[in-house]
Amino acid sequence: MKKLISLTLLMAMGGMLWAQSSWIGQDASNKNYISTGMPILLIAPDAVSAALGDAGVASTPDAYSAHWNNAKFAFIENQAGISTTYTPWLRKLQVGDMNLFYLGGYYRINNRSTAAASLTYFTLGDIDMTDIDGQKINTLHPNEFAIDATYALKLTDDLSLGATGRYMRSDLTNGQTINDGSGNTATQAANSLAADIGLYFQKGIDNNQEYALGLFISNLGAKLSYSNDDNDKEFLPANLRFGGRYTNRIDNYNKISVLLDFNKLLVPTPPYTKDGVTYPSRYANNYAEYNNIGVIQGAIQSFYDAPGGFSEEMHEVQISTGAEYWYAETFAIRAGYFYEHETKGGRQYATVGFGIRYNYFSGDFAYLIPTTTVSTNSLANTIRISIGIDMKPTK
Repeated sequence: MKKLISLTLLMAMGGMLWAQSSWIGQDASNKNYISTGMPILLIAPDAVSAALGDAGVASTPDAYSAHWNNAKFAFIENQAGISTTYTPWLRKLQVGDMNLFYLGGYYRINNRSTAAASLTYFTLGDIDMTDIDGQKINTLHPNEFAIDATYALKLTDDLSLGATGRYMRSDLTNGQTINDGSGNTATQAANSLAADIGLYFQKGIDNNQEYALGLFISNLGAKLSYSNDDNDKEFLPANLRFGGRYTNRIDNYNKISVLLDFNKLLVPTPPYTKDGVTYPSRYANNYAEYNNIGVIQGAIQSFYDAPGGFSEEMHEVQISTGAEYWYAETFAIRAGYFYEHETKGGRQYATVGFGIRYNYFSGDFAYLIPTTTVSTNSLANTIRISIGIDMKPTK
């Protein structure tokens, strides 16, 4: 009896059902989005930046800095800390067993350097496999995870550098042999190593005002392979993020910050067909050429290979902006907005949230509100919760 589940479907579940699951019921031929393997590596792991429209490259350093800009760890004020976040997945579609978990911690070695580590785990729940008669064969438990280690160092009193090494594993088929209509394909879990590098600049304007700038390149690493076919590999979601923050301490009780991030995938534009014509045209007769693009070559090529030229390249830039208000360093209110061009995913949503700090403990909440019907966001109307413990430096 032939198993009717396909590798393509499972990879779609692991990839396109994330926040870029925008093409349900749409004419994909009019879109030119960039897909990658393990897109969970781009999902905001914390309720703080999630409430700020996914802005975070220059936000105040915290236990989640490994995701947004690892160089921020060098400026963290506390001695040590640990935080975790729970994110339900596809709740709008009433899927109850898909979840994203994140656990991160840091330790300040001295006044100039900090070490950190984190774990990201994504479960797609249970998937029943059936035969051609609809009879259950077995149950799959697809999942993905990434674990990383970070070191951040102050180069000057205002500038820091961060470096991260990451191991990741994507097991979407549990080693099943898949029949795709043209024969049986043996599948496997995909493994990869990647690196991140970041720069962070933080400087006071006066006793009450501060600004910060951040630059972060993440997930540069080997492609993911779910089978033994060398021509069927997925790029990691290599990514460039840069932006800034301005903070004004109004008085001893009131503080406000505003943030702005720009974000771009460092992945070459994949071939696609529209009205019988293949774009980019160089792939018309040789799709294997795209699969053979190297990681560094692809990152460089991503700045100039869009078929629509410069205007389309600009469409690939996502914009995140947010504002945060703190009262007495105890209670925070946050709001933000995320924009992505409709031809590159179409995600556009507002975010709101709040945070509480009490002694060593912190709790943060975020809520996403879609503002367009162009895309279907897997995190729409979902609450994200983060909980943390931070130890003050010893005097």
